[in-house]
Amino acid sequence: KKLREHGIEQYVRDDGPPTHATKGGTPTMGGLLILFSIIVTTLLWSQLTNFFVWMVLLVTITYGGIGFIDDYLMQAKKRSAGLKGRSKFLLQVVIALFVGGLLYMRSGFDTHVSVPFFKQINPDLGWFYIIFATFVIVGTSNAVNLTDGLDGLAIGPVTVAAATYVVLAYVAGHVKIADYLQIRYVAGSGELAVFCGAVVGAGMGFLWFNAYPAQIFMGDVGSLPLGGALGTVAVITKHEILLVLVGGIFVIEALSVIFQVSFFKVSNGHRIFRMAPIHHHFELKGWPEPKVIVRFWIIAIILGLLSLSTLKLR
Repeated sequence: KKLREHGIEQYVRDDGPPTHATKGGTPTMGGLLILFSIIVTTLLWSQLTNFFVWMVLLVTITYGGIGFIDDYLMQAKKRSAGLKGRSKFLLQVVIALFVGGLLYMRSGFDTHVSVPFFKQINPDLGWFYIIFATFVIVGTSNAVNLTDGLDGLAIGPVTVAAATYVVLAYVAGHVKIADYLQIRYVAGSGELAVFCGAVVGAGMGFLWFNAYPAQIFMGDVGSLPLGGALGTVAVITKHEILLVLVGGIFVIEALSVIFQVSFFKVSNGHRIFRMAPIHHHFELKGWPEPKVIVRFWIIAIILGLLSLSTLKLR
């Protein structure tokens, strides 16, 4: 209600699906509420002497700041374009490099990468792990942002992914369970289960109002930090590669954009999909928006369960 009173509303892209015209004027920047809930809950219930907790909060807050600037500029210009894409990407990379560097310099931090289904394959990336971590954090942040195009489409899979990482973080931080399951033990990473639990709670609360037809949108101030936080948790818990499966919906959405743009450039204007990200493709094929959303949620849940099953696979 306060967002509507202050005129903080969604501006719809001119080239978007025709059915999205009715979304114009819906209050946005609801991500501020999500971030407030996550940060307060984490500060209240997690161990504040834990280094990893502060790393995740650092990414969450700074990426939230980038998203806030982007959304604020949209409101100021009263159109669907805010911060320039290059500027936004550069800020994300700088922050992720900083966090990756801090993790790398932390005594005892493991630069090996765990490969799902093949637990004996653990390549050591050395200093290159900083670049790898940056790719994971920035890539996940932007993939979640691309997914946030339909009512509840992004926050649903984000909540599922966070719930999955509640388990993964706890297991990685428990020396006996980690040893039994033959996964990397990361001392202190269990505290991230509190953070991920906060994301689940905040996500479910937000989904109540963001479900179709949405009463509020999260905006970039929500999608960018949520994706960045998931990427950071994946890096810390040593489940970076598994994030491709946990967040499979985000990967599919991001790849659909990459393939669409690349094919468009090399084929003189031809397209693979009717529109990218791929959720718009299904909309233009005639699928009702709720059907697209729920089917993507179903896929996200299946991928989350499949990801947890890899813990027992040798």
